[in-house]
Amino acid sequence: MSSYSYAAPTSVDEAVEVLATNAASGQRTQCLAGGTDVLVQMSSVDREPRLLVDVKHIEETNAIDIGNNEIYIGAAIPSAILNENEELKALLPGLIESADLIGSTQIQGRASIGGNLCNSSPAGDTIPALIAVGAQCVIAGPDGTREVATEDFITGVGTNCMSDSEFLLGLKIPRPGARTSDAYLRFIPRTEMDIAVAGAGVALTLDENGVCTAARVSIGAVAPTALLVQEAADALIGTNVDDVALQAAADACSAAASPISDKRGTVVYRRKVVGVLCKRAGAIARDRASA
Repeated sequence: MSSYSYAAPTSVDEAVEVLATNAASGQRTQCLAGGTDVLVQMSSVDREPRLLVDVKHIEETNAIDIGNNEIYIGAAIPSAILNENEELKALLPGLIESADLIGSTQIQGRASIGGNLCNSSPAGDTIPALIAVGAQCVIAGPDGTREVATEDFITGVGTNCMSDSEFLLGLKIPRPGARTSDAYLRFIPRTEMDIAVAGAGVALTLDENGVCTAARVSIGAVAPTALLVQEAADALIGTNVDDVALQAAADACSAAASPISDKRGTVVYRRKVVGVLCKRAGAIARDRASA
């Protein structure tokens, strides 16, 4: 472990200073929110020296604020904390369910949706769910903070839009209004604790007549990054989210997917499955919004 160093800043300014100083010296840094991905990578596929910057001791990364118009979730909040927050579960059931899919109960004591996002895996479960609910990434750096839509945050497999001097503070999510809800579903080969073959997140709003007035649909594990599928949302808006509309949304998701074939699924299979997941998640979101 002599090749690794560790810093645990207690403020945003201190964290940015550590990151910027290390970046200027040309040394590698990696932020630690939950560590459930980082530590596995360090012990297997990525053993290169680095400075680990632990952001769990910063107030802003540990905050949860459920406001009248906006919800803020700190990047280091463990999934276990989110899973026990009844207000969040009522407001954002799909997102919280996606967090509950990450690993075992023990892993969820450390794993965070911020860490899942920054790991930037195409199969990250919380990423399509975050995109569906319109989450904005709050990024801290030498020039202050900036916000980036979740669908624009990840730039490729394992990469994102942050510079070496920046880190994720947390996520801002519009507070769902009346008759608005979301759902996330994934397919895995085993019954639990596996990586998604495909995933789909849907959030929608219904008027008093049950007509969809707004929708966001995102798919994961079927392209280099999770995708916002506007065509699928358009297929739902203006309808009662009936089987015809849901099938049109499913077809749009299948068409938008650009998966690979591997031992876990073929291109044809993944395209089919992601459409099925969109259709089912859309029906769940509709029923929740109607309740």
